[in-house]
Amino acid sequence: MAVVNLKVPGPLGRQEPASPSNEPGSVDSVMLRARTAQKAFANVDQETADAAVRALAWSLYRPDHARELAELAVQDTGLGNVADKIRKKQRKTFGTLRDLLRAPSVGAIERDEAKGLVKYAKPMGVIGAVTPSTNPGATPVNKAMMAVKGRNAIVIAPSPLGYRTTARIVELMRAELSQIGLPEDLVQILPSPVTKESTEALMKACDLVVVTGSQDNVRRAYSSGTPAVGVGAGNVPVIVDETADLDAAAERIRDSKIFDNSTSCSSENAVVIVDAVYDAALAALERAGAYLCTPQEREQVIGRLWVKGKLNRDLIARDAAVLAEAFELPPQARGKSFFLVEETGVGKEYPLSGEKLALVLTVYRASDFAAAKERVREILEHQGKGHSCGLHTTDMDRARELAEDLEVVRVLVNFAHTFGNGGGFNSGLGFTLSMGCGSWQKNSISENLSYRHMLNITHLVTPIPEDKPSEAELFGPHWKRIGHKEGAR
Repeated sequence: MAVVNLKVPGPLGRQEPASPSNEPGSVDSVMLRARTAQKAFANVDQETADAAVRALAWSLYRPDHARELAELAVQDTGLGNVADKIRKKQRKTFGTLRDLLRAPSVGAIERDEAKGLVKYAKPMGVIGAVTPSTNPGATPVNKAMMAVKGRNAIVIAPSPLGYRTTARIVELMRAELSQIGLPEDLVQILPSPVTKESTEALMKACDLVVVTGSQDNVRRAYSSGTPAVGVGAGNVPVIVDETADLDAAAERIRDSKIFDNSTSCSSENAVVIVDAVYDAALAALERAGAYLCTPQEREQVIGRLWVKGKLNRDLIARDAAVLAEAFELPPQARGKSFFLVEETGVGKEYPLSGEKLALVLTVYRASDFAAAKERVREILEHQGKGHSCGLHTTDMDRARELAEDLEVVRVLVNFAHTFGNGGGFNSGLGFTLSMGCGSWQKNSISENLSYRHMLNITHLVTPIPEDKPSEAELFGPHWKRIGHKEGAR
């Protein structure tokens, strides 16, 4: 693609990206720049829109940038680890870029000749994106790529804890856009400090709010008066049944659980094991690097991971060595990668039944698959309903049963849950860092967030041969039930 120049002239053009927090400090000024940039970008062709998406992707995928942002995120938030954050940034960005470049978002994007319909994509305008401290680099880029794919601008309201990381990636995204002649103001960040008031002002001023993270922010978005997409909290339970390859299941659970120290909402929080393979499955998990806590150590875990009923901020998303010391576990626990804690109950009085954001995996024993399914249902009713669950099995009928019976958007079979739930190269789900949970968590979407949620669609409707059935075709079954004679009035 030839370099294009859609820069906005005059004072609404280039900002100094090195210090976005020092720009004129009102939501109104940010929104004015965003609207001006979006207006200049609104009618570009598909090639230019895709060029913008590639530029944003490269700003984070580039290896030195991925490392810099990962180190900055861990330094600022204390959450996760650098190696996995690098992998997450590059994997999610690469996968999202794959998905976006394969999809049309300009002009006629869908045709149905039989119905006489042609669908045309139009931008929404300015997207307001609220992003979490767990992914202060990856989530802003993921949302910006989707927004710009639809020829929108985006303004990001980051978690205060991750502000410095998000400000840096916004700077890098803007620089990449500038390099190919596109308006930098397509991507902006709210000036620091980000407050509830400034975030709410953004929500009211933009054309669509997309919220990942705090459920308080999700509720605020839905009450802002602006169309909103919010996503729900996770608390993933997975079943291991008697037909599973136990070592393969244990390795998948480990790989998912330990990734970025369990910062993902898709990380397993409980494993429900059927009685027939309970001891063998525990042994497989131990071979995979888990440490099984004794009943006394279980009490130590609970007493330190929760403080006055809330997760201990100093222990969530920390390295296993930090947890082993904090839980006062014996020497044989040191060097293990995650910790198993057995539980028998579900609910507020059983904190281990909820989301932990830590390298602690709750273990339940179930008499059989039916009991395991009911335990999963209980866990989801307590927390995480609508989000997802998993199953390790060779019996696909059981997988279909879970999909039919449980109130979740996603049922993953034989996956490392974190790597399949938000999109994977061996998963048909679209790459995203934001997963809708449907009405079960009062979300407006029951699928993975995508660029399609950031488009307006115009329907061109042309005549087709009449498709009008007879009254008997439609009412016949009902007439038969009530003894109505056809044609009687």
